[in-house]
Amino acid sequence: MTEDWIIVRFGEITVKGRNRTRFEELMLARVKEALAAFRRLTYDKSYGRLYIRLNGESFDKVADRLKDVFGIVSFSPAMRTANELAAIREAALSVMRAVDPPPRTFKVSVKRAYKGFPHDSREMNHLVGAHVLRNTPNLKVDVHQPEVELKVEIREEGTFVHCRTVPAAGGFPLGMNGKAMLLLSGGIDSPVAGWMMMRKGLELEAVHFHSYPYTSEQSKEKVITLAQRLAYYGGRMKLHVVPFTELQTRLARTGYEHLMVTLMRRAMLRIAERLAEKSGALALVTGESLGQVASQTLASINVIGRAATLPILRPLVAMDKLDIIRVAERIGTYETSILPYEDCCTLFVPNSPATNPNLHIVERAERRLGEEMERLIQEAVTGTETIEVTETERSDAPRAGEERWF
Repeated sequence: MTEDWIIVRFGEITVKGRNRTRFEELMLARVKEALAAFRRLTYDKSYGRLYIRLNGESFDKVADRLKDVFGIVSFSPAMRTANELAAIREAALSVMRAVDPPPRTFKVSVKRAYKGFPHDSREMNHLVGAHVLRNTPNLKVDVHQPEVELKVEIREEGTFVHCRTVPAAGGFPLGMNGKAMLLLSGGIDSPVAGWMMMRKGLELEAVHFHSYPYTSEQSKEKVITLAQRLAYYGGRMKLHVVPFTELQTRLARTGYEHLMVTLMRRAMLRIAERLAEKSGALALVTGESLGQVASQTLASINVIGRAATLPILRPLVAMDKLDIIRVAERIGTYETSILPYEDCCTLFVPNSPATNPNLHIVERAERRLGEEMERLIQEAVTGTETIEVTETERSDAPRAGEERWF
């Protein structure tokens, strides 16, 4: 007998109440999408669980993909057998013998979900444990801190035996909580912000502001690569590349040099919001972290944020830079983010940008542009290039079970 099954577990909170059926159906669809390359897999959905039969596919390869599917808390390679005592005992012994290196201590935990089985959980703990002990030299029982916990799940459709749990990404299945528009720069923060909101069940489209020829085609390709990394976790993604040169250079001539960053970011929000409304997105997502740069002081966030009417989600707002970098490394965006290709946010930045901008002065500066401001924003929206980005494989991904996301 071999471990030819995978038991997939979902988040407990998200599968309760009236949302349970919708959650599980969406979860099954997302898993099938992620594992589409493994054509021999078959699926069996049960109450609060998903069972995947490998049918000869490599567990390690399937696991490397499965651990990045949002909504999955953990999964285990398992052996399935008949609901008969002798068969369950032999399966348990087979699973224990496969543990490498052989453990010195273990415990048995039986969960009897199928009440038609003749022995209760406590009886089965003893019946299975005694059989393993009799047939395994130098093995002892430790119910408090065992090296291996042998788990037996007795369900109506069969009994599953396993002893290894692989942590996964957790969160909600992608798309369960709606759609948002991510402001994606070429830096470290915004891809991490995008990943974190995808983990919370948001489908994302991304918008990037490109100031050619001040910013190179390499900087654009860098952002496309970052979008591809994010698409690894959520399938296809639309990337909207906004021509920002004319609007940015016009803002630089307003005479409010110290407010340039504030004016530029307010214009970005207005453009992103119009693109969001076209795509049905109900929020904007940014990579802002409180106090990290001049435009991310509380006063700046307040003045900049007032340019938008949609909610602005800032998942990194309380995170330290080192913590953000650690997540970027885990999700595979860091090495691309640190490539030395400039983006439009590095252009026209004053020596002393305002950290405490006055809203009335900012609005006065915008009024000086009058209808020209509206025209430039609309031209930027109209001239936006939309790229359909597809996922790329993650050769740098951690092996399944190496570390938790959080």
